[in-house]
Amino acid sequence: MNTDVLVIGGGLAGLSTAFHLRRSGLSCLVAEAQDKVGGLAASERVDGFTFDRTGHLLHLHDRYGAGLVRSVLGSNLAEHRRDSAIRSCGVETRYPFQANTFGLPSRVVEDCLAGFLETVHWPERPKDDSFRAWCLAQFGSGISRHFMLPYNEKVWRRPLSRINTEWQGPFVPKPKAGEVLCGALMDQTKAFGYNAAFLYPMRGGIQPLADGLAGRLRPGQVLLSSPVTKVDLGSRIAEISGKGEVRFKRLVNTAPLPAFLDMATGLPGAVRSAAKRLRHNRVLCLNLGVQGHVSDRHWIYFPEKEFPFYRVGFASNFSPHVAPRGASSLYIEASRRPEESVSFPALERQYLVGLRRCGLLKSSHRILAKQWVPIDYGYVVYDRDRGPALATIFACLRKARVESIGRYGAWKYSFMEAAILDGKACAERLRK
Repeated sequence: MNTDVLVIGGGLAGLSTAFHLRRSGLSCLVAEAQDKVGGLAASERVDGFTFDRTGHLLHLHDRYGAGLVRSVLGSNLAEHRRDSAIRSCGVETRYPFQANTFGLPSRVVEDCLAGFLETVHWPERPKDDSFRAWCLAQFGSGISRHFMLPYNEKVWRRPLSRINTEWQGPFVPKPKAGEVLCGALMDQTKAFGYNAAFLYPMRGGIQPLADGLAGRLRPGQVLLSSPVTKVDLGSRIAEISGKGEVRFKRLVNTAPLPAFLDMATGLPGAVRSAAKRLRHNRVLCLNLGVQGHVSDRHWIYFPEKEFPFYRVGFASNFSPHVAPRGASSLYIEASRRPEESVSFPALERQYLVGLRRCGLLKSSHRILAKQWVPIDYGYVVYDRDRGPALATIFACLRKARVESIGRYGAWKYSFMEAAILDGKACAERLRK
């Protein structure tokens, strides 16, 4: 086979690239390793439940991106105002923690408020470029100690003195002093952050979004069950399992960057060395289907060490159609380094004990379905090696006329709308 553009990966970034090349005059093939499109933004039916590959919610902020998503999903879309919480000190408080300490023990509220007001009246620059130093400078010692540091240590699984602040962008909102004070004295309902509202398909989980994009491409343009096993950047030939060789003029990678570099030949030693400095964490997601109602929340954060997970979400509160009538759908997340060994039966027992300890699972809740979804590339680690390593890698890929985009192709912290816009921008560059 021959094509002008070969796209590795049929997730949202890859599908968006092909979609935006429709009228360019360039031929385009998308090679997807799985038997369905979507990548991590895919869903599966298990014993009457529709499970996503952990939580996938649509946060739409770009006018074009929002319009495209709405046109693809049409009437199969529901809007929600976020209802999320933090569980600490035995109580649930509103998200974000830094603006909602009302309801916590008085000593904790005083500690958080005093530390934050110090940053307002006696501001100091962070002592270094680490996330830990930034938290202490932005929020003070109390908020950092009671939530920011323990929660992020659970997610990143590394000392926060080694994590920088390049990833956070809109993801860690900083409220004003009056808002922090108000949230300490009363239960304020003001929305904060980029995810204050979200959309989610009414039926089918998140899968209809990828299916809708793929449905707008030509028949045969997406090759399913077709993992790319080798890419010769010199001769511009890719080997696809079960399909043979594909000659291409331009290559678009949306697979995790280290995995792509492993399959590519003709890379200099400096790029191989840089690839070894890219780090990531796994996300170990357990999807549960439970008889009965569990929570009214959309998701809850767990910063304390006594709980083995950092977040629990309730997909049946995004849409009643992802679970049978009278049942609830949950996803439970923990993070691990790739080299950490994991016993899934043991971790499942820990999850269930933690869910019962915090009161989410009760004796009346019978488990109807479960599915482990280990996500080998969950979070890209933003340490001091990441920036220099990417500069070396992307300089080489540009010379080879290779685009590497999306959350994992570009090796960044991102969300679904950004992946779709990455594909659009990539297509515009290819057209030129």
